[in-house]
Amino acid sequence: MIPATPDQALARIKAETLIESLDWLREFHGRIVVIKFGGNAMVDEQLQLAFAQDMAYLRFVGIKPVVVHGGGPQITARLAELGLESEFRAGMRYTDDKTILVVRDVLRQQISKGLAALIEESGAKTIVLSGEDDSLFRAVKVKGQTAEGEVDLGLVGEVTTVNPRAVLKALDQGKVPVISSVAPTTSGELLNVNADLAASALAIALGADKLMVLTDVAGLYADWPTLDSLLSEISVEELKELMPSLESGMIPKMRACLNAVEGGVPKAHIIDGRQPHSILLEIFTKAGVGTQVTS
Repeated sequence: MIPATPDQALARIKAETLIESLDWLREFHGRIVVIKFGGNAMVDEQLQLAFAQDMAYLRFVGIKPVVVHGGGPQITARLAELGLESEFRAGMRYTDDKTILVVRDVLRQQISKGLAALIEESGAKTIVLSGEDDSLFRAVKVKGQTAEGEVDLGLVGEVTTVNPRAVLKALDQGKVPVISSVAPTTSGELLNVNADLAASALAIALGADKLMVLTDVAGLYADWPTLDSLLSEISVEELKELMPSLESGMIPKMRACLNAVEGGVPKAHIIDGRQPHSILLEIFTKAGVGTQVTS
C-alpha cells in the first residue's frame, strides 16, 4: 500500500468526519436547535465569526438554529461611555429607567445586528427580533436573593410566557432568528431578562430538540475547581442535587438546562464557547464538548 501524503491523510480525516456526521444529520434534519450565545464568543472577533459560520452551516444542512443572547460586557461599556454607573445586586445588574433603554439599544442595535450581519456574510438569511416583537416574550419582575433576604433589582424579570409565532415564521422562511433578551410585562413595562432562562423558555415553546448554552468553562464540574471532575453527562435528578453547590454564575445556565429538559426538550448542553466551532463539534462528533443534561 502506497503511504499517504500529508495532504491525503488530512483529506481522509476530513472525509471520516463527514461520514461520522451523517447519523446526526439524519437525526436533526428539519429540527429546531436553540443556542444561547454568550461568554468570550460575544467579545472575541474570531469566535464571533466561527459562531456565525456554524449557524450558517446548520441552516444549510437543514437544521433550524435559533440564537438568543444577552450582552453584559457591552452594556457595561456603553453605560460607562454615557457616564452611568453599573450597579450589581445579588450578582445581577440593577436596572433603572435609564439603564433599560441602554440595554435595549445595545442588545438590538449593536449585538443582534452585528451578529446577524456576520451570519449573513457566512451565507444564511437572518432576522433580528427581541421579546417585544409580535408578543414573543412576556415577563414579570423578580427580586434578587441574598443570604440577608430579597433585594430590589429594578426593571429585571424572568420570561413567563412565550408566543413563538414570529420565530416559527422566520424558520419557515429559511432564516436564522437572532433574539435579544428584553421582554415587556403584560402592562407594557420593559424588563431586562436573563438570556439563559429566556432561551430555555423559547426552546420549550418551540418544541426544540436541543438547547445549547455557550459559556466560558469546559462544562459542569461535579467538584469545582477539581478539573478531573468535569461531567460529560448528567441527569435531571443528579443536577438537582448538585445545584445548591454550584458557583453563582453557573446557576442560571444549569437552571436553564434543567427547565428545558423538564419542559420536554430532549437534551440540553453547556458548551465551551472558547473553542472555535464548538457548536458543530457538539452536534456532529461522537466526542462532543461540554456537559449534556438528559431526563
